[in-house]
Amino acid sequence: MTKPMSTTLSSRQKTHGPNHHLWNNHGTWWFHGTIHKHDGTAQRVRLSLATRNVEQARRKRDIIFQRWTPSPTHP
Repeated sequence: MTKPMSTTLSSRQKTHGPNHHLWNNHGTWWFHGTIHKHDGTAQRVRLSLATRNVEQARRKRDIIFQRWTPSPTHP
């Protein structure tokens, strides 16, 4: 999965702590976030992390953040 250049993933979340941006739906962990586009619109993103293990879900969530967070050399 490649990252579009003109979008950013929202880092604001009502839930704080180790499970931010995660929710458990009948035993399977999901990622929930908002992508803010260059044109001022936003899109909700919900992705199944395909795991019942919370530690694995956190690792997968962190990978999503790494892919969608702009680097200092490439905004």
